[in-house]
Amino acid sequence: MDAQSVKALVDAKFDKAAQLARDIWNYAELPYEEEKSAAALIAALEQEGFSVEKGVADMPTAFVATFQNGEGGLTIGLLGEYDALSSLSQKAACTVKTPVCEGAPGHGCGHNLLGAGALAAAVAVKDALVSENKPGKVVYFGCPAEEGAGSKQFMARAGCFDGVDFCITWHPSTVNEVLTHGSLAIMGANFAFDGVASHAGASPHLGRSALDAVELMNVGCNYLREHVIDAARIHYAYSDAGGTAPNVVQAHAVVKYEVRAPRVSQMKELFDRVVNVARGAALMTDTKLTVDITMAFSDFLPNLTLAAVAYDALCEVGAPVWDEADFALAADMLHTYGETTRKDIHNMLVQRFPQEDPDALMARPLHTGILPFDPNAVSHSPGSTDVGDVSYVVPTAEIHTATACLGNVGHSWQNTAFSNSSVGEKGMRAAAQAMALTCLRIAENPDVLTKAWDELKKKNGGGYVCPLPDEVTPPVGRY
Repeated sequence: MDAQSVKALVDAKFDKAAQLARDIWNYAELPYEEEKSAAALIAALEQEGFSVEKGVADMPTAFVATFQNGEGGLTIGLLGEYDALSSLSQKAACTVKTPVCEGAPGHGCGHNLLGAGALAAAVAVKDALVSENKPGKVVYFGCPAEEGAGSKQFMARAGCFDGVDFCITWHPSTVNEVLTHGSLAIMGANFAFDGVASHAGASPHLGRSALDAVELMNVGCNYLREHVIDAARIHYAYSDAGGTAPNVVQAHAVVKYEVRAPRVSQMKELFDRVVNVARGAALMTDTKLTVDITMAFSDFLPNLTLAAVAYDALCEVGAPVWDEADFALAADMLHTYGETTRKDIHNMLVQRFPQEDPDALMARPLHTGILPFDPNAVSHSPGSTDVGDVSYVVPTAEIHTATACLGNVGHSWQNTAFSNSSVGEKGMRAAAQAMALTCLRIAENPDVLTKAWDELKKKNGGGYVCPLPDEVTPPVGRY
């Protein structure tokens, strides 16, 4: 099927998808709490003839929607997300920080667009199979909590992606591109220390301070940072400092740590070293240590065979088409950042677009082209995503389209504003069109799929192994 026909299929039902994105933006539900968002997506899919399995992999807001046309054919997977971030409530398309509800969640990563855009692509692929009377199965995976402890690794462990021939996904961005770089594997855990309470003045010698243990663990991890690979990261946050009374020796304290590294094996090695630091802190303070692993994602393995097809599809579909109101919104939003951030954005534009005038880009900061596809430009982004676990199970490609101004900072109130704007919706439309065309092009070329699977088998070490221990379950209601 040609690009214009696919674009027409997406456009025919895009108004419904755009309204769905706006509805999910308004719901702005936190990880594992996306009841309204999941229900809206499910209702839209059922209306299109998809059958839906709800509550998969022990997560109430996870689901798998399937449409089978005829008998046999390929099984085409598309990934949808729909969770929001805490404390990022912001009025739509507004260039002044104005929360809709102070302290409430907001779609600062654009997952309202992601989920609705993937649905628009899934429906278009379904409509193409029906109109051309071709056999095949379209599967939309409803994946909650990407911003939390994740869901795709639990879904992968439960076998949800088994039997899928390939998966395509996308993510809102500031540029139009197809990913060739991976993401970092990550593992997180709560480190709880238990000691003995005592009067800090009268009998400190009888106390065993859990807070001291946390402090010593932090010191040890700070020294550890010098002796890890450059791409690795160690993050921490107190979740229970043991109370607010300084004259009481704290008997219980908890610190949350997350470690990242380019590959799962490197991440696990680093995590074990952090655990050893915690054990040392417990020994020094005569406290008891409990390690509760809460989350882990595999690194993302971009399938370059599929990515090449996706790049051609994105070029055929074209970048989002902006009007003057879009450029004005983007320029105004860019100036909501402080001088230091704007200088950093300016320097980034010089490096990323060496042939263009950075001042001109700053004046009209919306990406109008498509970044070149370079299969040799393999690297790792500093972030992490549970899409990585899918990429170990089945060949997976990811498309990015611009839904915000160049240089826009993710997980920000500005990003929430863009996620319910003309800019965001136009980027979503281009993504849906490119995803649908990619899926249909792959389905038409079995040789591509054979090469994609050969590539995956070389990269995944022989198969998928969930980075989480078997006893770790989705932390629904406790993350």
